[in-house]
Amino acid sequence: MEHSLIDPAILYFGTPVVLLSTIADDGTTNTAPMSSIFWLGQTAVLGMGSRSQTAQNLLATGECVINLPSVDLVTAVDTLALTTGRSPVPAGKADVGYRHEADKLRHAGLHGRPGDTVRAERIDECPVNLEAHIVHSRSLTHDDGTFVFEAAISRVHVHDSIRMRGTAHRVDPDRWRPLIMNFQRFYGLGDALHPSRLISIDEEWYR
Repeated sequence: MEHSLIDPAILYFGTPVVLLSTIADDGTTNTAPMSSIFWLGQTAVLGMGSRSQTAQNLLATGECVINLPSVDLVTAVDTLALTTGRSPVPAGKADVGYRHEADKLRHAGLHGRPGDTVRAERIDECPVNLEAHIVHSRSLTHDDGTFVFEAAISRVHVHDSIRMRGTAHRVDPDRWRPLIMNFQRFYGLGDALHPSRLISIDEEWYR
């Protein structure tokens, strides 16, 4: 099949959605949906606009909770999509419909509780809460409007409903249904297609 040359404005070919909890100047938790994230070992790599309230909170406090919603939380996540912790709302965001919400969790019908190793709140409804500390941050080489943060995971909380039976520390991929962002649309995972040959390696080997 032939390929066509295109120049898309975004390159969101399918990434997990997270609700990122950070601490604002007044000590309250700010929660923002994002999907520019991936993991390397025990480190999460996050990307976001440098002028966002979330980025400023990360630079100021160096801590966060990466909350991973499941597919059944899609409505709550979408409720937060055009909200910001900045007041007044920056002109660029106001032009495309963003509005200020002081308490985003309540606005989305979600509930928080303090983290164990960070001050930011974990979200009860999200099946996965990853407490983390920022160990490195920088702007993208060719884009000073975007920051990249390396976050070392300090604690992992999961709902029992997604744990793999008979194991102490594993998540069951057949029970965990992450929310995926794919070109401005939400998706879930379909059924497993085929086990990878990597399944022959015990997960503990990666530790």
